[in-house]
Amino acid sequence: MKKNTGFIPDETYLKDIDAAALSGGLFEPLPSEEKQTDVINRPSVSYWENARAKLKADPLAMGGFMIIAIMIALAVFGPMMRPYAYDEQNYSIANQTPSADHWFGTDKFGRDLFVRVAYGARISLTVGMAAAAINMAVGVIYGGISGFVGGRTDMLMMRIVDIIMAVPSLLYIILVMVFLGAHMHSIIIALCFTYWLGTARIVRAQILSIKSQDFVLAAKVIGETDSKILFRHLIPNSMGPIIVTVTFLIPQAIFYEAFLSFIGIGIAVPVASWGTLANDSLSNMNTYPHLMLFPALAISLTIFAFNFIGDGLRDALDPRLKR
Repeated sequence: MKKNTGFIPDETYLKDIDAAALSGGLFEPLPSEEKQTDVINRPSVSYWENARAKLKADPLAMGGFMIIAIMIALAVFGPMMRPYAYDEQNYSIANQTPSADHWFGTDKFGRDLFVRVAYGARISLTVGMAAAAINMAVGVIYGGISGFVGGRTDMLMMRIVDIIMAVPSLLYIILVMVFLGAHMHSIIIALCFTYWLGTARIVRAQILSIKSQDFVLAAKVIGETDSKILFRHLIPNSMGPIIVTVTFLIPQAIFYEAFLSFIGIGIAVPVASWGTLANDSLSNMNTYPHLMLFPALAISLTIFAFNFIGDGLRDALDPRLKR
């Protein structure tokens, strides 16, 4: 066992040792760039900046945005590009194949198919985006109140959701269409009956998970009202899942509109929608396949594009995937 001598080095002794070590080359000066340990070498990136960067790096999502931009341009400017009305009939040029005069050909009444597809884009995109926006507003408010208040109010509001979801949504839509008639506004109203249910559940789950965090307690301490806490703090912090959900609602609404028009209870003829165009071409599909090709292609591309955007937003807005 080593014997303790009780020697305690004084300050002069330590200085002599340091001087000897420096003169002997045991140490070398630290470079100036390594002395700046408190300097942040990488700039701070916010949540939304990081999400935008990841979204730009996703080729499928950017391709989806490009397709949607083309469809919107087609809906806005497409009918102006050709000198034909969507309901202009000319039996002498019926069922023509695509040509320089009629880019997508003509239908059995001699109507220009390109103009009708472009006009149908207006109907389908309007129905999809309007239904998604309305249902987002209803679902966010309903789910936010349910999750924030909690208790019996939450239980009652969620049981109402369960009761409505027990009946297939297509049945609600068909009943509304039968009573209100076949036009665009009735389709939007019909979609609003059930589309908000999924959004409400997602928002409620998000509110329940974050309402006990410290920033909510701090807002209560400084005297914020419950409504301000909900709409200024809780809902903005839940916008990631909400945006993703709404993005997936749009192609579903477009598909429902096309399906209802295809079976004859949606948009009434001669108004053109992608569903009515597909229905009109069904009888001559084998003889004139271009009549079915272009409406079906427009529906498929739009739905694929929104699904790609939704997948990209889901990955970009997930904080666990931040890089």
